[in-house]
Amino acid sequence: MVSLSYQHLRKIQTTRRVILCISLPYFLVVFHTIMMNFINKVLCHFESCFSRKASFGWFVTITLGLMLRSDKLGITSVIRDLALCPGCYGSMIHFFRSSSWSLENLRLRWFSAVKEYSPLYQEGGFHVLVGDGVKQSKEGRRMPGVKKLFQESENSAKPEYIHGHMFGGLGILAGNERSWACIPLSIRLHDGLQAAREWKDAAVSKPSQMALASHVIQMVEDAYQAALTFGDSLLLLDRYFLTVPALERLQSLNSSGDIRMEIVTKAKKSAVAYEKPGPRKSRRGRPPRKGAAVHLKEAFLSRKEEFQDAEIELYGRKESIRYLCLDLLWGQKLYQQLRFVLVEMNGIQSILVSTSLELEPLSVIRLYSYRFRIECTFRELKQQTGAFCYHFWSKHMPKLSYYQKKEEASPLEKVVEEKEHSNILKTVRAIEVHMVLSCAAMGILQSLSILMSGEFSPGQFRYQRTPSKGRVSEAALMAYMRKYFFLFTEKHPELQITQIIRNQQDTSGTYEDSLAS
Repeated sequence: MVSLSYQHLRKIQTTRRVILCISLPYFLVVFHTIMMNFINKVLCHFESCFSRKASFGWFVTITLGLMLRSDKLGITSVIRDLALCPGCYGSMIHFFRSSSWSLENLRLRWFSAVKEYSPLYQEGGFHVLVGDGVKQSKEGRRMPGVKKLFQESENSAKPEYIHGHMFGGLGILAGNERSWACIPLSIRLHDGLQAAREWKDAAVSKPSQMALASHVIQMVEDAYQAALTFGDSLLLLDRYFLTVPALERLQSLNSSGDIRMEIVTKAKKSAVAYEKPGPRKSRRGRPPRKGAAVHLKEAFLSRKEEFQDAEIELYGRKESIRYLCLDLLWGQKLYQQLRFVLVEMNGIQSILVSTSLELEPLSVIRLYSYRFRIECTFRELKQQTGAFCYHFWSKHMPKLSYYQKKEEASPLEKVVEEKEHSNILKTVRAIEVHMVLSCAAMGILQSLSILMSGEFSPGQFRYQRTPSKGRVSEAALMAYMRKYFFLFTEKHPELQITQIIRNQQDTSGTYEDSLAS
């Protein structure tokens, strides 16, 4: 094999880029100009979060690498896809555990970037947030937060029990009916870290209720934290989240500030609500807090004549439905008034719930149909950007036993040294940093696909046997960027992201010579 010199290889690459540039259609030239300027503008929005230029440079490099990655073999894919110097690996890994910048500030900055640059959807002046839990199996026995989890899924490909991480995911709806996207805002570890949170609270001498907060309460708190940036919001949740503690926490948060957040969710078929209490029959004793019980499942038959017929667009097509709206009290010892919407479509019965009594019944039905968009976002995060393909672990973490019983102490409770506490918390931080950067990478791709919706078809980016009629998919955008990204950097040397990537690329010729030989 003939080994080419680095100078010859650069000439060949430059000539190839010039040929590609000449042969590019005009619409692609316009598109890549818009795309590069948009990516540069969004990523530079985070510069104020970092006090050091090196840290900001690694943030830009890793986020772009996640947008281009062609494999899921760890963070080394960023080095391969961006042709970085192999010696960068150590500095890149250190970035995830660095304490020179705040993870919370980075997450809030991402909220403000989404609000400023993404085409967000609003329903009657409310932004629409979507929340759900996601479980990811992990075989690393020294990963903090790994525990035995039960998967409530009808997918036969998923095992009933796994050892892994439990995340709480939060997104926000963007686009319109023809080009929906759920932009990921925050994905945080919600389970298996109770002991680690207690260490953190003890380190700052500030006790917190987060150490004992359940997954449901943490989801409500995460959503309200996002609502402080976006304003009044509606939160779409699955039926798992309709609990008394969640409603009590929502009331507490709404009463603490000027921002209002309402929940739209689904109730179980066995749910029992109560009518409002009637007038008192006597003056003695405490007044009743509830009236007669209403078994909602039986209402489909007992109140069949009260149902109304309507046509509504659900999941992209017109559907004929029958519905009944009831304002009832719900929750043992809480008895909060909620709006229940009983829906029957194609023989399927559902009970939808809204904490807002002002939402129209058809709006509640339509809004809940948008909740599934976060499942599509989880799928793209797993299959495209590899958000859950991390391998962060700590040698200070006690080895996980797959046969541990419920009554036994968790591995984190066995750690007593402060130095070990610090290193394990850095590992937890590294996992959550990876998730924030993955959210930013996926959110930029989704925003671009919505902004360019209708301008180009997916078939203009890559071959698809059955191309979608809506916006360009995230996979198509990533394939397009992998093909033309280095050409884009040649045409836009003035952009800050171009300069950052070039400064960290391999310029010695050793790496290129080994590939060419």
